[in-house]
Amino acid sequence: MSQEHTKSKVAVIGGGAWGIALGTAAQNTGSDVLVYSRRPGHVDAHGLRVTSSIADATAHARLLVLAVPSEHVRGIAREIGGLIDGRHAIVHGVRGLVGDGSESDELVPISAVLREETPTRRIGALGGPVLTHELAAGAPSIIVVASRYPDVIHVVRDAFGAPSLRIYATDDLTGLEWASALTGILAVAVGFARGVGLGAGLVSAFVTRAVHEAARIGHAAGAEERTFFGLSGFGDLLAAIAEESRPEVRLGESVARGGSVDDAIAGAGQRIEAIELAPRVAAFAKKHHVSAPIFTTIAHGIFARRPAAELVQDLMLGPITGPA
Repeated sequence: MSQEHTKSKVAVIGGGAWGIALGTAAQNTGSDVLVYSRRPGHVDAHGLRVTSSIADATAHARLLVLAVPSEHVRGIAREIGGLIDGRHAIVHGVRGLVGDGSESDELVPISAVLREETPTRRIGALGGPVLTHELAAGAPSIIVVASRYPDVIHVVRDAFGAPSLRIYATDDLTGLEWASALTGILAVAVGFARGVGLGAGLVSAFVTRAVHEAARIGHAAGAEERTFFGLSGFGDLLAAIAEESRPEVRLGESVARGGSVDDAIAGAGQRIEAIELAPRVAAFAKKHHVSAPIFTTIAHGIFARRPAAELVQDLMLGPITGPA
């Protein structure tokens, strides 16, 4: 059998920078990639094939990679749901959480929406300390795939695995999704800390406390706490510390230096999930009786433009609870 018949086929749903990076990574392994975008003329495709037909994308491949902002997930999932069947697998790379649509509008991971709106149960997520520009450039990278179905992990490894891209796996899908979302929020605080000139010691103390706090929140959502101390949580946050160009980090730095959130968003040139998600996570923690002073400070401090000195006190030097 020729290589043409054995290589993986991948459809990426979303033509933003992250979707293109994922498509490029798959194409670099020899996979046959088709990217769907509502506005293909605006996509910097880097040699990838792009279509404006979601029907063509879903017909192209059994592996669908969803890379759209969380606010569009439900609508896209409904479109996809009428075009696919149980033989498809959907893996998303969305760093966000959404409301469940109930009266209480409880926060749920993206996988819950995909299960509700599509016929497939073969669902997974991508996360970990992978950086968009490094992935697009083919630089050595690490990514985590999570799914409760081993065959989903297998098809992702077939489509994306390469010497320059190492793929770790976990069955804690809920954990990876919550870790990715919460790390995005914490990256804003990391940028803020950098912007006000805090030293490495205080930043390391903050990061350690923050990951423990994220683990408590994730546990309340049904995740395994250990996931937050691995590549999906702590590893991802360490990457944020080292990555000056990450949008969340740049937003935090900008606010720390007196810039407005709106200006920071405009400068990022893309949606930053953490802005709208932070207050909802703080509310989730309060509702579920989880102590979350860091997330509460980010939600009601950084984005509310409280004085930097007060926020430093709250973020770095707050009450000592629990063991070191």
